[in-house]
Amino acid sequence: MQRIYTQPDPFEPFALSQAIAAGEWIFVSGQAALDAQGNIVGEDDFRLQAETAFNNLQAILQAAGSGLQDVVKVTIFMTNMQYFGEVVELRHRYFSQPYPADSIVEVKALALPQLMFEIEAVAMRGAGKS
Repeated sequence: MQRIYTQPDPFEPFALSQAIAAGEWIFVSGQAALDAQGNIVGEDDFRLQAETAFNNLQAILQAAGSGLQDVVKVTIFMTNMQYFGEVVELRHRYFSQPYPADSIVEVKALALPQLMFEIEAVAMRGAGKS
């Protein structure tokens, strides 16, 4: 197993890894609207939070020698399902066919009360090339 992280690592204070690689598999912890210093981006702005989380997902995958094209499964957590249509738009923007398997779950709250969106992923290096 190998810990994957960016510098600075905004997850370090929470005692978890941004991602773990096991062979060619990459397991990415939930990415939210946090900047590199761990500050919340886009408070009360769902779209900006979701875009930031997708960009953070892309950054940690790149740190692992991978990319969004290698994502095979995502789980999305939202505090309000009214934004489901925006999530579909973002999936079209950040992923390409065949789209990753996906679960979307509405939750009462995320780790920090201002967060509205979080995405976790499983990727396999090279999966997007086939």
